[in-house]
Amino acid sequence: MKDKNFLDTVMDFEQQLESMQQQFRELKAVVAHTMEEHHALQLENHHLRARLDELHEAVPEAAAAVDPVKLERAVMDIGEGYDNLARLYHEGYHVCHVHFGSSRKGDDCLFCLSFLNKQN
Repeated sequence: MKDKNFLDTVMDFEQQLESMQQQFRELKAVVAHTMEEHHALQLENHHLRARLDELHEAVPEAAAAVDPVKLERAVMDIGEGYDNLARLYHEGYHVCHVHFGSSRKGDDCLFCLSFLNKQN
């Protein structure tokens, strides 16, 4: 009778070990995903800092003396907005006031091109 209880105890212990191994595999997967995400965020942070440094270098010193915070916001807003519109145009959408947001169906739009050239 004692042998049967001992065997049951060993089998229960084996099941617990298998359960813990499964939990450990799941934990390793979560840690790997978190590390990948951390690395991607570090790269994005590095690129954003480089872009910010470029914007700071592009601001003229005389204009920066007026109000650097407002000037920096204006430069960033214009550049970011233009980049977004150019990206939308290259993805195949109109950015002009005439057909804004509709699909270009592969053809160039003179209104959009004119609008984008005014932004430069």
